[in-house]
Amino acid sequence: QVQLVESGGGSVQAGGSLRLSCAASGYASSFRSMAWFRQAPGKELEGVAAHGTVYTGVTTTAYTDSVKGRFTISRDSAKNTVYLQMNSLKPDDTAMYYCAAGDGFLDTWYWYSSNRYRYWGQGTQVTVSS
Repeated sequence: QVQLVESGGGSVQAGGSLRLSCAASGYASSFRSMAWFRQAPGKELEGVAAHGTVYTGVTTTAYTDSVKGRFTISRDSAKNTVYLQMNSLKPDDTAMYYCAAGDGFLDTWYWYSSNRYRYWGQGTQVTVSS
């Protein structure tokens, strides 16, 4: 049984940093793509960043425009863990953050679509105050 468990959320002031972790168990080694999504109150689920292997075998990352240059996604395959380093946090980053994983190759055009990920964690709250 696959499980994704997020950790590392919390409350910080604007300009601060947090690192989210997502530990995967089960058939985690088969995940070709992993991603972070977030959902703020009253807003839709939004893709934040993705890490995975495209069909050519190359490993790559993708980010939504609002976090480029501030967030970094990385993966430690030995630990079956994906991370999201978040720097220069803004109040607009406040949301519940979810880890997601999929068996398919990373689609660099539609990586932000939640339908591409089969497995989801329970979420970790990030709150940024001004």
